[in-house]
Amino acid sequence: MKLSPMRVAKRLISASVERVELGCSQVDHAGSTMTEVVASIKRVTDIVGEIRIVSAQQSAGVVQVGQALMQMDQTAQQNTALVEQGAAAAESLSEQTRQLVLAVVMFRLGDAAATH
Repeated sequence: MKLSPMRVAKRLISASVERVELGCSQVDHAGSTMTEVVASIKRVTDIVGEIRIVSAQQSAGVVQVGQALMQMDQTAQQNTALVEQGAAAAESLSEQTRQLVLAVVMFRLGDAAATH
């Protein structure tokens, strides 16, 4: 059985309409997928920005810790120098005390010999 040209045209038009509808559906799906991709890229960009900020804060914190350690080291060195100066002063005072005791003993001996 041979189809009339109108029926052939109608079938071709129907097939074309179905293909256009399928294409529109695929375009809608692709558009939704692209929207999701763009949203995901924005989230990743935001996360990378937050990581950058936190990294900068950590870097500044490390610098502050380094400065504090340097100050502690300088203070420890100053304290060591003060302890050494104190020890030298104590040694000097000890020597002066020994000499003073000797002078007092000689004074007493000299005073005792003068009274006898």
